[in-house]
Amino acid sequence: MGRLKHRAFEAEEAKRRRTRLGDLTAHGADIFCRCNRCGHSAVLGLDMLLARFGPQQDVPGLGLFLRCRGCGSKDVATRPDWPCFDATGYHPTADVEVME
Repeated sequence: MGRLKHRAFEAEEAKRRRTRLGDLTAHGADIFCRCNRCGHSAVLGLDMLLARFGPQQDVPGLGLFLRCRGCGSKDVATRPDWPCFDATGYHPTADVEVME
């Protein structure tokens, strides 16, 4: 039964459209980035990301282009930085860089 639920969940997720950078312009939300390896986090400005990647770039896919400046890992998770969310593990002095 577990495998059946897993397949149904994957099929449902495949139908959903990921949030794109262009979707966030009306809300003014920046992008919260967190390194899955060391826990460092940072907020990247939406305007800079829009100029670099364009409005069609999906937010979860941004992690593919980021590197943690704390440990050098490329395993970076991204999500909108909604003002109502508590940024658990947020360290304002740590940051990530966009890879060339």
